[in-house]
Amino acid sequence: MFIGHYAIVLGAKKVVPDVSLGILFLACQLADLIWPNLVLLGIESFEVEPGNTVMTPLNFINYPYSHSLVGLAVWGALFAGCYAVIRHKQIKHILVITIVVMSHWFLDYVTHRPDMPLSFSASNLFGLGLWNTPAIAIPLELILFGVGLWLYARKTQAKDKIGQYGFWGLAAFMLFVYAGNIFGPPPPSVMAVAWSAQALWLVVIWAFWVDRHRNYVNQFK
Repeated sequence: MFIGHYAIVLGAKKVVPDVSLGILFLACQLADLIWPNLVLLGIESFEVEPGNTVMTPLNFINYPYSHSLVGLAVWGALFAGCYAVIRHKQIKHILVITIVVMSHWFLDYVTHRPDMPLSFSASNLFGLGLWNTPAIAIPLELILFGVGLWLYARKTQAKDKIGQYGFWGLAAFMLFVYAGNIFGPPPPSVMAVAWSAQALWLVVIWAFWVDRHRNYVNQFK
């Protein structure tokens, strides 16, 4: 799952409206931001294997540190704790950000084949394999993303043209990337995937930028 992860974030904004959308984007995709770096370091691994599932040619062989439920609980607590200390936030913020980080596992569990580890040992793997049923997986993810966009757009107001066009430009860019991942050719190599995955940082930076140019309507009340 890709854009579906961001639906959780756009909904979480209602609970912690004072947290930047960029921080929440970073939280929901923390697993996928850590993962390519661990691949480049040789700590985790995957293969480009067209046909592995209908919707993705990637065979995720070993990624317990970035994608296990236990690993994401640890990463989430560390990330949320550091954010709360630096920004002097409350326990509510720690809980919400940690949950957003951990939500990555549950959404991936729905789409991945059984390759999602529970712990660092990676002895138990889970996944419903919805990527093998694109007629369900694609509409489901688009609906989740659409609902998230609607919630955010309904409860925020653009301060200026950046807030207006930047937001919808970000949504369009994410849909473009999503379509490219589904309908584009298989990547040429593992290293090409690992390096290109760093482009996710662009989405995070874009979210920080857009969020600074939008006001929240009645603090979501």
